[in-house]
Amino acid sequence: MGHDHHHAHSHDHGHDHSHDHKGCGHDHGHHHGHGHHHHHHGDPNSQGRAFAIAIALNAIFVAVEFTYGFLANSTALMADAGHNLSDVLGLALAWGAAILGRLAPNARYTYGLRSSSMLAALFNAMLLMAACGAIMWEAVLQLMHPTPVAGATVSVVAAIGIAVNGFSAWLFMSGSKDDINIRGAYLHLAADAAISLGVLLSGLAVMATGWTWLDPAVSLAIVAIIMVSTWSLLKESLKMVMAAVPDSVDAGAIEQFLRERDGVQEVHDLHIWAMSTTETALTAHLVMPGGYPGDQAIDDITARLKAEFSIHHCTLQVEQGTTDHACCLQTHHAH
Repeated sequence: MGHDHHHAHSHDHGHDHSHDHKGCGHDHGHHHGHGHHHHHHGDPNSQGRAFAIAIALNAIFVAVEFTYGFLANSTALMADAGHNLSDVLGLALAWGAAILGRLAPNARYTYGLRSSSMLAALFNAMLLMAACGAIMWEAVLQLMHPTPVAGATVSVVAAIGIAVNGFSAWLFMSGSKDDINIRGAYLHLAADAAISLGVLLSGLAVMATGWTWLDPAVSLAIVAIIMVSTWSLLKESLKMVMAAVPDSVDAGAIEQFLRERDGVQEVHDLHIWAMSTTETALTAHLVMPGGYPGDQAIDDITARLKAEFSIHHCTLQVEQGTTDHACCLQTHHAH
């Protein structure tokens, strides 16, 4: 747990200190100043550059690929172009979210707009699923009414596609480990490179054998691959949007850790959720009959939650247990 996030800590950033003096402003004192971005893989601007280059390259390629796919009568090429177009849109969404995520919090959006990265990952997954449906439809029609396919054109265009997508995916490789939003972009591009390879092989096979059904068959295989990789992205981003405890966080271990702190008799109202695709927040009530243990003790808990469990933003409420604070979502505001 915590371990695969050792780099996650450097990216948490100076946007919380403006609004949480008591909960955990202290855990940011040391490194604000930067937007929420994934620092651990180079500065955000290099991610921005990666987005700009990938979007430009892919947009040009989509136009070329679709035109030639239409002329060569290849569903596989047109499918690939449709998929590449969804990439361009997906990349633009991911980039927009990455920029919004770095905006400072304000009176209305006290957490800033970082959760936009979760929405972008979700939209990205939904877009891909929609693109898959369109490609399947096209491929089935082509299988039912086969038409000759210009294999040579298909192969050449697909080869260019491998280069464009492979290079674009490489730009995002470093960022994909820690941010589901960047991972969405990376998966997208890597899948595209694999798809272009499939299209290239089918173009060569059509030239060699004259079997036109290979072209739509390849596009159906492409769709299957995309749907499998998209499913996990869809599931994970939906969980985040629904404020579920992120997969990377072990809630049981955190509760155990809090219960074991000195003076803590009981822990309740423990909530853990994703604030963005790279950050996790926590709130909890600690019943400490001996009273407030002092800022240093709370600071230590906060620092350990961050170092060991990758909790970037936490708010702890200390109670002495003199009234009944039952942990129940419906009633815990009504003590």
